[in-house]
Amino acid sequence: MTPPRTRTIVEPAPTVEPAPTVDWPIECSSPPCYLAEFATAPPAAPAPGICVKRIYEPPDLADGFRVLVDRLWPRGIRKDRAALDAWARELAPSEALRKWLHADPPARWQEFCARYRLELRAVTPALDALRERGRLQAVTLLYAAKDRQVNHAAVLREVLAMR
Repeated sequence: MTPPRTRTIVEPAPTVEPAPTVDWPIECSSPPCYLAEFATAPPAAPAPGICVKRIYEPPDLADGFRVLVDRLWPRGIRKDRAALDAWARELAPSEALRKWLHADPPARWQEFCARYRLELRAVTPALDALRERGRLQAVTLLYAAKDRQVNHAAVLREVLAMR
């Protein structure tokens, strides 16, 4: 005896609507490492330009190319924690100029800026390379000084912004 034949009915597949666009970042209850799976568009790349940041602040994706512009390695920072792309010692003030400033920072700041700008003229190729990178991607100048307004990285950023 032959087994009875059964019919298989194939139903049409349901139509799938495209996923709606979502503003980045999206709020989800899942861990942040899974956010990329739910996003329809990748996060925007950091905007080109040059910014200044203390090296003691945690690295951020918006930092782009991270370059340390101190002559001395900052205290308490491990190299892996620094997340550096470059260390441009040649763009830091000379040791003599740095020590001269530390004798009386408030009174000598204006003179320091003028002298530091003169020192930077000797490293024009390094300045031009960093300036060009700043046109293409975000560049973050990292420094270890405690004062966020009065530091050589702020002067260096002004010099890079010229031209």
